[in-house]
Amino acid sequence: MTRPPTPHPPTTHPDGRGPSALIWRWWNLLLLLPLLMLITPWFNQDRPRVLGLPFFYWYQLAFVFVGVACVWIVYAATRKAPSTRPKPAASSPDDPATGRPDDGARR
Repeated sequence: MTRPPTPHPPTTHPDGRGPSALIWRWWNLLLLLPLLMLITPWFNQDRPRVLGLPFFYWYQLAFVFVGVACVWIVYAATRKAPSTRPKPAASSPDDPATGRPDDGARR
C-alpha cells in the first residue's frame, strides 16, 4: 500500500509574490525603444546616405544593434542573483516529486 503524494507548498518571494509574478522595473521601458523603428514615415527617405546606403536601409540596420543593446541591458539589469537554497535531499522510496512509489526496479 502506498501513501498519496504530499503536495509541495508553492514557493513565494519575500514580498509575497509567486514564482511567476511579473515585476515592474524602469529598465523594461528600454524594450519599447526598438519599436520606434516601426514608424515608417520617420525614415522613409533617401538622404542622408552612409557608405552609399540610403537612410531607409542604414536606419533599419542601426536599429538592429539598438534593439540588441536594449535587450542585453534589460537582461543584465534584471538578472537574478544565484540562488543560495540548499540542494534537495536524495529521493525517498516513495518519491514525492513524482508521486510514484519506488518499486525497486532500475530503469
